[in-house]
Amino acid sequence: MMVWQRLSVAAGGLSGAMAVAFAAIAAHGLDGRAADWIGRGAHFQLIHAVALLALGLGQSDGPWLKAAALLWGTGTLLFSGALYLMALAGLKLSSLVPVGGSAFILGWLAVMISAFARK
Repeated sequence: MMVWQRLSVAAGGLSGAMAVAFAAIAAHGLDGRAADWIGRGAHFQLIHAVALLALGLGQSDGPWLKAAALLWGTGTLLFSGALYLMALAGLKLSSLVPVGGSAFILGWLAVMISAFARK
């Protein structure tokens, strides 16, 4: 397993655990807009945690898959992280959310490109 794949598995595992923890916070400790923001952040974080695990555990390698892993990690930090901080700390980070969402989208497009870039 390549170093980037080990990092993807580790990041996916940590990200999945964090997503479940944040979802529990939203379900049991918050209501209204804060619960919605955390629920949405946890939802997208968990989806991309599983995607990171799949990349890391897969047998394929290449620059586009590495890019996808990096983009999904960035998307999680910006999209989910901004929503969590907005909900829990009251910070005004709404401009980071679409940047994180764009990183998620670009990561998926990198996976698609990798299907055609293989030798």
